Amino acid sequence: MQKWLCAAVLAGVCAACGGGSGSPEQSAAPAPGEETKTPAPAEPVYKEVTVPAGTTLRLELKSSVASDTSKVEDRVRAVLRQAVTVEGREVLPAGTEVVGTVTQVQRSGRVKGLALIAYRFDSLRHDSERYDIRTATISHEAKPTKKKDATKIGIGAGIGAAVGGILGGGGGAAKGAAIGGAAGTGAVVATRGDEVRMGPGSGVNTRLTAPLTVRIKA
Repeated sequence: MQKWLCAAVLAGVCAACGGGSGSPEQSAAPAPGEETKTPAPAEPVYKEVTVPAGTTLRLELKSSVASDTSKVEDRVRAVLRQAVTVEGREVLPAGTEVVGTVTQVQRSGRVKGLALIAYRFDSLRHDSERYDIRTATISHEAKPTKKKDATKIGIGAGIGAAVGGILGGGGGAAKGAAIGGAAGTGAVVATRGDEVRMGPGSGVNTRLTAPLTVRIKA
């Protein structure tokens, strides 16, 4: 009986000392060869926003256009110099690139016809995506040169009159004025009027003629 009692006590002592399982930390440790996986970064969420037709695009030219050097279908590049917002939220930031083409070119005429250059934009790049757009045509026309032409003719007539007066008196002055005026008119006919030139950095405005839907980060 004593032997059985001693054996039972001994078994209880052994169970209390070493028979339990390992610590929770040891059991939670990864098995050899297993790697702890880092969670993948969350994908950005996008939503679509529509910029309405009629929205003004304030642009800065990045390429030159000119009535005496540009040709129809030449590419024209510009960037937004002011962000476009919809309901108070920025949709297209300043610096967004737009691209278009020259649609009309007319050099200044020798007798009549003012210089003209016209173009419009048809694409836009935002957040690495390209969008088709439709905008109103931008046109630049040279200012009339009638005052300059009249001055040229007047100067010619005045010089002719002075020379004619010296050489032939009053009658010579009249004839000289007529000849000088004709010479001045010839100078106007031989000279083209002012051309239109718009260089990089020039500010121009246009507007969307159709809605534009773009994807932006939510």
